Amino acid sequence: MADVLPLVEARLLTALGEPDARAAVTFLGTDRVEVLRFQEGDIVRYATLGMSARPMADPTAVIADPVAGPRAELVLSVRGGLADTDKVLRPLAVLAASPQVEGVVVTPGASLDVGEPLWPGAPFTSVLVAEPGGLVEDLELDEPMDPVRFLPLLPMTPNEAAWKRVHGAQELQERWLTRGTDLRDPARVSVALD
Repeated sequence: MADVLPLVEARLLTALGEPDARAAVTFLGTDRVEVLRFQEGDIVRYATLGMSARPMADPTAVIADPVAGPRAELVLSVRGGLADTDKVLRPLAVLAASPQVEGVVVTPGASLDVGEPLWPGAPFTSVLVAEPGGLVEDLELDEPMDPVRFLPLLPMTPNEAAWKRVHGAQELQERWLTRGTDLRDPARVSVALD
């Protein structure tokens, strides 16, 4: 099987341009995860590279399939210059390693929590995984491998995360949309949830 990471990196570069920074994190017992930073005007995008090296395995499966299964990378977009968002590199790498460490299959609509602010002073400790296909197109791989999906992450305040657990991801996204919430604002307050 061909290594998928060079293909994934090529797709990211085609969609987002050349990264202006990159960092690598390795957790004990996991593969290396890189986080690439892309700057486009006042928007800073952080994309993981390494999560898709292996398919995510169903935690109830007796044996993990080394070839077939969902593959993904994570993409976070924020407005630059409003907070020290570069400190999100380690939390993003933690989230990208969660399929290997915790046996989590990351899918749209899921909540991922790092248990601490995503960056210093951030009002967010978790993210909502959004639908792929908008910013970076899925990367088709040779059969029997599943395509790599580039999943956008939407930061959530603790109140929004609690509300999402009760009402669901779709309701939270509709609330953000109807209230005109700027999901790229790294210092935004929680949307009104009444």
